[in-house]
Amino acid sequence: MMKLNEIKDNPGARRAKMRISRGIGSGKGKTGGRGGKGQTARTGVAINGFEGGQMPLYRRLPKRGFTNIFAKKFAELNLGRLQAAIENGKFDLQKVIDGEALVKAGLIRRKWDGIRLLGKGEIKTKISLEVAGASKAAIDAVQKAGGSVKITAPQPLATD
Repeated sequence: MMKLNEIKDNPGARRAKMRISRGIGSGKGKTGGRGGKGQTARTGVAINGFEGGQMPLYRRLPKRGFTNIFAKKFAELNLGRLQAAIENGKFDLQKVIDGEALVKAGLIRRKWDGIRLLGKGEIKTKISLEVAGASKAAIDAVQKAGGSVKITAPQPLATD
């Protein structure tokens, strides 16, 4: 019967840690596995992307575009999804459908900088919407069904 103090690993299951730079007889002495002299033999080497003096790839390729830090992010909503939610009874049609109502109904996750109504699909119900923006097609479709769309986002000034 085996005792707890007799438990040990199988032979060869663990390897001893290599002790580098501890003499020539260790097989990893003298340079300690770092090769000859120069930058890479020292500590604190940072030459990622260095191509031996050749112009590196990240400098050979052209730079394009930029990220507009002032860009507004809108939650987009198509008319077809709105109509499907109305048919499933997710809205009180007597009230104005705004961002809070759309989030509560599960049509959008969050409002971001506002909701933008898009014209894909069709709307058959008379509704009153309050959104940050809407496409011309979407506004026309809602008005054709007898509803109204109120745009809350500031409109750009007309430059004549």
